[in-house]
Amino acid sequence: MGEQPIYSTRAHVFQIDPNTKKNWVPTSKHAVTVSYFYDSTRNVYRIISLDGSKAIINSTITPNMSFTKTSQKFGQWADSRANTVYGLGFSSEHHLAKFADKFAEYKEAARLAKEKSLEKMEMASSPSQESPADIHSPLTPPVTADLCRVNGTGDDVTLSDASPNSELQSDLSPTTPSLAHRHVFKACRVCSF
Repeated sequence: MGEQPIYSTRAHVFQIDPNTKKNWVPTSKHAVTVSYFYDSTRNVYRIISLDGSKAIINSTITPNMSFTKTSQKFGQWADSRANTVYGLGFSSEHHLAKFADKFAEYKEAARLAKEKSLEKMEMASSPSQESPADIHSPLTPPVTADLCRVNGTGDDVTLSDASPNSELQSDLSPTTPSLAHRHVFKACRVCSF
């Protein structure tokens, strides 16, 4: 479905002067359409405004942004990604209030989307609650390194010792678990499997 406009209004658009960081510089000669867009595939909200074919605002709303009403008809927000501060001059206090309400609504939606995304990433990257040592065949008892010594020498057997090319492979008995299970178990000559 892609990105769709979800709210539009008209305003005079300004950016803070990049040199002085104090004065407003108009980016449009007249009031232009300023729209909130929502991209359902990426779950992202943006403020976009065009003056003709030139994008004068392309600002992705993030949870840490704030829209501030600085007068009855003027509001602003900082966009660290664009490295600028945008200002909007509205024709009425009502239009400013409506834009500010939408900003707060979409900022909260962006925060919730970010939290949900982080939770998904954490769940995908977190290890399983079961460790490989807890998984074993009903026919084969689990073996730990503490119980398993090679030829009684005291050398612990590690998972890498049980690789298919290991010298231990030739010493495994016919009752040894299949290769699919051997990566979970520690192979050993002294233990019962």
